Amino acid sequence: HLGARDVSEYQPLSSVRELDVLDDDDCVAGYLAGLDGAPEPGSDKSKSYWHGWRNGMMDKGRLHIDEPARNLAAEVVRRQRAH
Repeated sequence: HLGARDVSEYQPLSSVRELDVLDDDDCVAGYLAGLDGAPEPGSDKSKSYWHGWRNGMMDKGRLHIDEPARNLAAEVVRRQRAH
């Protein structure tokens, strides 16, 4: 059976538009927590924090870099090249 923490309440970002509205400070705090291997944050943290945590976990190799993460990274690069 699935435990309460087996499925996140947050979904990975699907566009840079979603990324643009995240709180930068929460993203950084979550990223640092992810780098340190902190457990997945729950509803007491924002989606910004969770997104940062997820990226920190992927950068440390603790989470698999999945399709949503690759797609978002590609979209960020495309936007940067267009400017």
